[in-house]
Amino acid sequence: SEPTKSRQLTVQMMQNPQILAALQERLDGLNGSPSGYIESLPKVVKRRVNALKNLQVKCAHIEAKFYEEVHELERKYAALYQPLFDKRSDIVKAAYEPTDEECEWKADEEEELTEEMKEKAKLEEEKKDEEKEDPKGIPEFWLTVFKNVDLLSDMLQEHDEPILKHLQDIKVKFSDPGQPMSFTLEFHFEPNEFFTNAMLTKTYKMRSEPDENDPFSFDGPEIMCCTGCTIDWTKGKNVTLKTIKKKQKHKGRGTVRTVTKTVPNDSFFNFFTPPEVPENGELDEDSEAVLAADFEIGHFIRERIVPRAVLYFTGEAIEDDDDDTEVTVYCVQEGEEEADEENDPDYDPKVRPSLTTHIHTL
Repeated sequence: SEPTKSRQLTVQMMQNPQILAALQERLDGLNGSPSGYIESLPKVVKRRVNALKNLQVKCAHIEAKFYEEVHELERKYAALYQPLFDKRSDIVKAAYEPTDEECEWKADEEEELTEEMKEKAKLEEEKKDEEKEDPKGIPEFWLTVFKNVDLLSDMLQEHDEPILKHLQDIKVKFSDPGQPMSFTLEFHFEPNEFFTNAMLTKTYKMRSEPDENDPFSFDGPEIMCCTGCTIDWTKGKNVTLKTIKKKQKHKGRGTVRTVTKTVPNDSFFNFFTPPEVPENGELDEDSEAVLAADFEIGHFIRERIVPRAVLYFTGEAIEDDDDDTEVTVYCVQEGEEEADEENDPDYDPKVRPSLTTHIHTL
């Protein structure tokens, strides 16, 4: 039949490399360029299109107000979550011992166990507990969370780990009503040998209004800049610096001397000294990349880590993230290529789209 012949011809054409190359070239030429139809419109119609654009700008301003109210809702519910997070912190640092009732949890695999197997497992656990020294709270809770999450473990160095064992809590604080939109991450530490700060902070300032020069790009609040804090390191314990020795030869005398030099060192704690954004907003490529990654990390800690810390500690949240990624792969239709995730700068399987915050790359 005619439709069948047509389909066969189409298949044959699409298998021809020369035809495909020509088609791709044509598509590349069209990509990102207007069709020419708008340019061909009569002046009176173009005038009306401008009116529609002005309406769109007004929509963007209403959308900005919407996100401001969302931020207020987040602040309101953060106050409701906080008592639960405080109790979590008390359990982790052994300030509170949960009751038997609070510790009851029916895991999926337990449903299939017989009473005899449960009793045997319980006796074995009790025997193990007797052999071990009784630990306080949940040791290395936040360090384990960090090590389980790729985005954070990539920042960790071996010399950071002994310090992060002293991390007792991470809190998110939102800006007060009427103040410019921002949030602060508070890292609470128990007394330790590395620094005297009880708390380290990182504040992210956001903008929730359309840019006058590009109002159509508005898509919710953007993180614009961030500020860290000064860490009061104990002498000889600053892991963000390292000492190197270099040999120098005197040009005239030819004698060699050893010079000691202090240079920056890779560390998670560099997170608290981000690059400063100059007033003109112009940054070199390295600083821009560091800030873009920093914004992503701050956003992720606020959106995912703090609300769901126990699930990242056990690894369950990571499994959920992996499941989400698999769903994306299965949604690719037959005959289509999978999204080029490695080359997509915005792709990150660990970060879900947020209702409230978009990362602004400078």
